[in-house]
Order: sequence, then C-alpha cells, then structure tokens
Amino acid sequence: MLKPLNADRFRKPSSEFAPGPAPQLSWIEIEKLVVDHQYQRGIGRRGAANIVHIAENFDWSKFAPVIVAPIEGGHFAIVDGQHRTTAALLRGQTTVPCQIVQADRAKQAAAYAAVNGNITKTTYSQLFHAQMAAGDEEACAVAEACSAADVTVIKTNKPASNMKVGQTTAVRALKECHKAYGRETLIIALRCITKTADGNPGYIRPTVIEALCTLLANHPEWATDERQLLKHMNKFCFPEKWDSIVAAKDHIFPNTTKTALIEQIEKHLSRRFGLADRRAA
Repeated sequence: MLKPLNADRFRKPSSEFAPGPAPQLSWIEIEKLVVDHQYQRGIGRRGAANIVHIAENFDWSKFAPVIVAPIEGGHFAIVDGQHRTTAALLRGQTTVPCQIVQADRAKQAAAYAAVNGNITKTTYSQLFHAQMAAGDEEACAVAEACSAADVTVIKTNKPASNMKVGQTTAVRALKECHKAYGRETLIIALRCITKTADGNPGYIRPTVIEALCTLLANHPEWATDERQLLKHMNKFCFPEKWDSIVAAKDHIFPNTTKTALIEQIEKHLSRRFGLADRRAA
C-alpha cells in the first residue's frame, strides 16, 4: 500500500528553525575525500566485514549519498559514509554521490555523532519483510513455511504477553532452522506450537523453535504421523514447562534453557508414543 507522507500526528518542534546553509549534491572524486580521525572511528574488524559485504553486493540503488564538508586544499572531509566509499573504491569506482554541507571541524564532529547516534535501527523483522518484498529467495522460502503453519512474522517488537496466536519476531531462528533442518521439519515444529492447546500465543520463540526442530531431527519417526504428534503435543503445556525451566535455571546448570526444553519435550513424547505403541500392540 502506497501512502503519502503525513506529519499531522507529530508535535511541531518548539525550537528555533536554523538549519544552516542548504547542502549541495554532487559527484566527487574519491581521491579528494579524506577522513578526520580526530572524531571518526577507524575501520575495525566489523567495519572491514561491512565494507566487503557492501562491495560484494554493490548496487547504486542501495548507496546513500556520502555526507562531506569542504576543507582546505580542495578536499572534502567525510562526515558519514567512509565504509560505503571504501567499498566503492574497492569496486574500482572513482567518484561517489555526495551531499556537501558547510561545517567546520566541530560541526562536522557534531553531525557525525548525530547521524550515527540518532539512526532509527531496523529490526530483523522489518529487514525480513524488506527482503521478501525484494524477492529474496531465503526470506520467501521461510515466509512460505511460516504460512503453512499459520505463523506471521510481525514487524514491530512487542512483549510475548501481547503476542497473538501465530505471531513471532524470531526471524533468526526461523532462518537458521529452515537452513539446518529443512522446510518440512520447520513447518511441523511450528505447528506443534500453533496447532496445540490454545495456539500458545507468545511461544514462537527462538529457543522453542530450535528445541522442537532439534528434537524432530533426532526423532524423525515422531514426525511421520503429524496428526498423532500434534495430539500428543496438545498435552504439553508450554507456559508451565517454560516457567519451571526458567525458575530452575540456576539448578540445571550447565544445561541451557534450550537443552532443558528438549529434555522436557522428549520425555513427554517418549512416554506418549510409548503408550500409544503399547495400546496398538
């Protein structure tokens, strides 16, 4: 759905409006761009990895203009954008689009702090929806598996207690389990949550997803009859078991919450499937 911008719901600023000189937009030679290390951070291991990632996936549609300020000698100090500029250089580019602002060193430093400190961070869930919209193969495959289990990845983080049936933000766990265990195992694991009891709202959590996928991978025979599996899991109370595990966390060391949950579910299903087998005999 496309919507125009609307600022009506926001409180109007009470401060004086003094935005400074309007910036200019221009393509500038990379050799004229410099970094002032008095206020800029150096490129560490994480920054280097980010540069390589940008270079590997270089696309001008993903390249925001570099913010620069003119300094002596015909050069420009980079206020924001040294990583993407370095990536462009790595790709053999000689110029980059720049937003030129008029600022002395103190103002450059203040702008750098503001740009890097006031960013509205993108959540994994928001990024996941962007990837789906872009047709990302992995994201679309995970979304399809979620849909098959009536699971929806919501964009906004909220407490588990406010989650509705089928809602989750556990994007990392969903992706990792889809990759490690496959589509069918992930779907059945998710259905063990959404299709039992009252739908277990708030329990499509990373630990629960990982525990169920691990357990089903270790006991593939339990997944051969999904109807029977869900019938048995209907008797497993996620809230009660979760609370007991968390309460006993200090006493189950070195077991993790995930390991303890696997043990609880495995014990429950072993008993239930054992009873069913004996009745069938």
